[in-house]
Amino acid sequence: MQKLFHLLLACLPCLHVSAQAQTERVEVTLPDASTLAVYRLLPSAPPAGGAPLVILMPGGSGDESLARDLHFWLGEELKERGWAVAVPVSPNGRSFRGSNNALIPQLISVLEKDERIADGRTLLAGISNGGMSALEIAARSPEDYRGVMAVPALIPERLEVSRLAGMPIYLRIGDQDEFSWMNRFEETRSALDQAGAIVDADLVFMAPHMFSMEWETLDPWLQSVLQNP
Repeated sequence: MQKLFHLLLACLPCLHVSAQAQTERVEVTLPDASTLAVYRLLPSAPPAGGAPLVILMPGGSGDESLARDLHFWLGEELKERGWAVAVPVSPNGRSFRGSNNALIPQLISVLEKDERIADGRTLLAGISNGGMSALEIAARSPEDYRGVMAVPALIPERLEVSRLAGMPIYLRIGDQDEFSWMNRFEETRSALDQAGAIVDADLVFMAPHMFSMEWETLDPWLQSVLQNP
């Protein structure tokens, strides 16, 4: 699955690597004294008070190459839309699922010390395994997050879905998904709806597991999570 994930990401039609990309790879020391590698992207002119923060989690194992590819692809797009973007690298090859969930709130607390990054609630986003990480992290402390952008994701096993009540969630799954995730789309959307989440969910026409973002629907959703307290 890992090799396929790399291949799918490399073949995305929207992939664009800018020669002028203003990106830093930093080693962040977390409050528990561990370190976490992060690709950080900041708008060229952050607003007064700082740019809103999005944590963008890679799929698969969350390893270095997946994080690097993701920051060049989706991270750059979000940065151009005014977001401060952090793409963390999993320290142990287990993405940010399970016990690794706890690393993300620590990372946010450190990143928000930068005056270019706004304090307050953070947007969680992820691709595949990263999207499932985002749902897990949001359910642990929903009051800390603006919303979840899961492109794609399924509901993780044993997730306490009821804790996502009121959470804005943007969910997309390709209707030609190689792992047949489209067969669980209705089940996933229904579970989120019944939990009381504010769900914007759809299948992406003729799309595989990895796909280009539907910016015509994603842009309005991003604006809504910024505007709504």
